[in-house]
Amino acid sequence: MKSIIVSLMATAGLAASGAALAVDLPPAGQKNCAACHAVGQRVVGPAFMDVSRKYKGKKNAVATITKHIKSGGSFGWNYGVMPPRGLGANDAEVATMAKFIVGLAKK
Repeated sequence: MKSIIVSLMATAGLAASGAALAVDLPPAGQKNCAACHAVGQRVVGPAFMDVSRKYKGKKNAVATITKHIKSGGSFGWNYGVMPPRGLGANDAEVATMAKFIVGLAKK
């Protein structure tokens, strides 16, 4: 009986956390970014949602994030230094991720 209760609680917890931010990373993010970032929580670097909120409403947000991904750096987060292009993202992958990140705060 205890194992059933524990299983139900674990399932409910996973369902609640998934419902809170049910957004899938694009393939470019899974390949190049997921080792250090997640959508809704800090891993090694900031959560993508936190980055999106930081740039929300700024008309040059996509260009700024694109530049940051390409150049690497810490960008004021104090989590360490991201290497240029993360784990080797190409220009198309960088563009996809920059647009994805900016779009998160709108959801």
